[in-house]
Amino acid sequence: MKATNATPITSEQPLSADQINAARQLATDTKRPLLQVLEEQLELTPADFLDVLGLAFRYPVLSMPELHDLSHDFDIIPYVDAARRNCMAFRDNHGAVLLVFADPFNQPLLEWADAVIATHYTPYLAHWSDISAYLSRHEESLRAMDSYTPGAEQAKGSNDGIEDLSLLSISEDSSPVVRLVHSTLYDGLKSSASDIHLEVHATGLIIKYRIDGVLITASAVQGVEIADQVLSRIKVMAELDISERRIPQDGRFKVAVRGREVDFRASIMPSLFGEDAVLRILDRSSVSQQTQAVQLDMLGFDDSTLSGFRRLTAAPYGMVLVTGPTGSGKTTTLYGAISEINNGHDKIITIEDPVEYQLHGVLQIPVNEKKGLTFARGLRSILRHDPDKIMVGEIRDPETAQIAVQSALTGHLVLTTVHANNVFDVLGRFMHMGVDPYSFVSALNGILAQRLVRVICPQCAIDAEPDEKLLQASGLHGNAIEKFKFKEGRGCGHCRGTGYKGRKAIGELLKLNDEIRELIISRAALRSIKEAARHAGTCFLRESAIRLVENGETTLQEINRVTTLE
Repeated sequence: MKATNATPITSEQPLSADQINAARQLATDTKRPLLQVLEEQLELTPADFLDVLGLAFRYPVLSMPELHDLSHDFDIIPYVDAARRNCMAFRDNHGAVLLVFADPFNQPLLEWADAVIATHYTPYLAHWSDISAYLSRHEESLRAMDSYTPGAEQAKGSNDGIEDLSLLSISEDSSPVVRLVHSTLYDGLKSSASDIHLEVHATGLIIKYRIDGVLITASAVQGVEIADQVLSRIKVMAELDISERRIPQDGRFKVAVRGREVDFRASIMPSLFGEDAVLRILDRSSVSQQTQAVQLDMLGFDDSTLSGFRRLTAAPYGMVLVTGPTGSGKTTTLYGAISEINNGHDKIITIEDPVEYQLHGVLQIPVNEKKGLTFARGLRSILRHDPDKIMVGEIRDPETAQIAVQSALTGHLVLTTVHANNVFDVLGRFMHMGVDPYSFVSALNGILAQRLVRVICPQCAIDAEPDEKLLQASGLHGNAIEKFKFKEGRGCGHCRGTGYKGRKAIGELLKLNDEIRELIISRAALRSIKEAARHAGTCFLRESAIRLVENGETTLQEINRVTTLE
């Protein structure tokens, strides 16, 4: 035998035979895994439970960060076997083989490992969720790499109609390029990515997913030829010109996943080494299920910002602006507001590009610029449709801005978004669009600027002490941090080793009063407007982000990523 047998459990060890027998009986009765039942009965954290198992069986243990410090070797234990048996083979810095597994009660696993591992190995324990998360993170790159074999046949053209996307259809497709593209789309959906980036470099293709607002590299495929074929395949699916490589192109396509349609918006951009593609995932059915129950208090705003924004959106008329960069949750916030004010007694109409959410009882109009349906033209038509409340997906041009302001002045409540960094930049945007300042401030009820901040995973959060350099870069020092509860995530199976799980919104709300309106009309200095806003109760974005750090909800690195130090 190449590995040492586990030491029998004794009464001197913290894990008793009675505890194991009770958990085994409950696992049998409920048809659940023994490890999960035992962990629940012991009421331990994943890290403490792993330490108890390691002590009881005298196996060394590995945390998620320690797993990432090792090099996995799927040549020793193939990915399929690793996923089925919840075990993996690694090599340390000296090339020694480590067998990492989760279930010390599974004696047949060690017997199987002895048969398949043709060299000496050392057994280690890791938490079952950490192994699953590690395998899940590497599944995308493994499947994408396995989907292409050099020298195989060229990609076929797009099938008529909507293409089916499933593991079965991916594995059965004879074209390696089609398999690579489809597996990339499938894995992006599985990872809950918002965008898929296909970047062509001098040596091949790099695939990245944007998850929780951060780009994560999934895999790299060698070969310029395969990169060109993948981009051509994307163009065919989006009905773009595959012969044109000198100018940007935009298109859309659909796939069917588990009986539902998923839209992809494709943007092709010429680059130094060919072309890059970015695919925006528009999973309407999934998002619709989520937003049906979404209320504003589920988004993470602090109580003061939330109550102020609710008062703005409950007004019978006027304009409410939500601003922030792409992907900051502006549309979700507006739909949360609409779901709360949609009482069935008002006519609510939206015009968007595209319609990313579906809400019951709301007339939603998609922009179609090819057919001449722009925001401005659609908004004019909406006003003839007897609306009470209007949502404009985005104000991009002076004409749309003028019509939106006039709509707010004539008794409609207008909810809309505009791209700007903060609430004060919005004022300049409208002035540069040529909107009359008096009409603008008369129509405007308030502006909400927002960002999405990743929060620390509650399963692996630990106390942390930031170094002096990070504190200085964050504008914190001295007595200002005495009450701070600095924390960070170590990385675990729950958060896929990132240390963060989920996001929450932070906001900067400017409610217009007579003083602020007079300052804007008189084109007062920005400093004067900011001082008036602070006196009126505005909490700036950076201050909202610092509060999350103070409460131990996120890290300084994260707030420095999404907000700037003024």
